[in-house]
Amino acid sequence: MSSASPVPGDTHSPRVDYFYDEAIGNFHYGEGHPMRPHRVRLTHHLVVNYGLYKHMNIFRPRPASRADLTAFHSDDYIRFLSDVTPDSLADLNPGIIERYNMGEDCPVFDGLYEYCCTYTGGSLAGAARLNQGCADIVINWAGGLHHAKRGEASGFCYTNDIVLAILELMKTFSRVLYIDIDIHHGDGVEEAFYLTDRVLTLSFHQSGHNFFPRTGFGNDTGAKRGRGYAINFPLSAGMDDEAYESIYRPVIAKIMEHYQPGVVVMCCGADSLSGDRVGCWNLS
Repeated sequence: MSSASPVPGDTHSPRVDYFYDEAIGNFHYGEGHPMRPHRVRLTHHLVVNYGLYKHMNIFRPRPASRADLTAFHSDDYIRFLSDVTPDSLADLNPGIIERYNMGEDCPVFDGLYEYCCTYTGGSLAGAARLNQGCADIVINWAGGLHHAKRGEASGFCYTNDIVLAILELMKTFSRVLYIDIDIHHGDGVEEAFYLTDRVLTLSFHQSGHNFFPRTGFGNDTGAKRGRGYAINFPLSAGMDDEAYESIYRPVIAKIMEHYQPGVVVMCCGADSLSGDRVGCWNLS
């Protein structure tokens, strides 16, 4: 996330806050699952070994509270996440599990609720720092779980830290731009702000009715006050750097010019990169 662009002629280095909890790498979705929180720990090791940490303020975020999570999510869904364990699954009504969309993509694993509170806490803390004017850029590599809905899990995502962070930012900023470069459409975030003009959601993603989450078509543009404030770019398989950049740069330039957001929130999904096991693009 970053606040508004520096004033022309302002040469100060941006103040960068980086939120990281070493416990994030201990959570495990299960054998063979493509979502691996351990990758966040590997990323942190790169940040340290390349000396990038010297240019940032590093914080261990406070875990999100139940009140934090229910600012967007339903009370019953958060209660379910806090109570459910792998051992308790067998005693639950199958309808309950189906209601909250738990299963192969979104398994119940040990420490699930703690995991949600950990990654969401980083995004909320970062948003608060921007609101307070203490930072220009904030980073939370553990966040970005953009598919989660108000009352159900989806696409490896349980609580939508992005929506919660944007709600926090809206306390200070009148216009928020959300940019999603994950190969999957940022459906959970778009759905949350589909009816408002205070958040413009922009998603570049793989097109097709057979590609998860099967949403994000060009004619999905928002509704009521939000009409025109949801923008989708469904793209073809095999996108490379040159093709992607030829679309991305002019689109971003026009949106920044016309919308003039006070703050930008970005979901940098790594599955857009070449060789990702759930992706089909060739970005570097």
